[in-house]
Amino acid sequence: INAEYMGPLKGKVEDVICEWDKKFLYTDLIKDADEKQHELLIDCIMAANFLNIKDMLDLTCAAVASMIKGKTPEQIRALFNIENDFTPEEEEKIREENRWCEEA
Repeated sequence: INAEYMGPLKGKVEDVICEWDKKFLYTDLIKDADEKQHELLIDCIMAANFLNIKDMLDLTCAAVASMIKGKTPEQIRALFNIENDFTPEEEEKIREENRWCEEA
């Protein structure tokens, strides 16, 4: 990842990384560019965090950020197999508390 790049991801991660990193991410870590096949990507995030490899952690987390950008909570849950364990009341309260996010 570009070491000069600091700040929030404004577009897709592939817009700010070199060709080698793109191939590594979208062929090896996200198998054949299929977002649903991201197990190795998550494993690399965990390893990079544990081993304190900042550049790899930045790259892999940016890839996840790019994957979830523009998706609804339901789509994100489906992508990462996350069970929704909120009651409808809890979910409404959270949406109300974070309504400012949707306005931006």
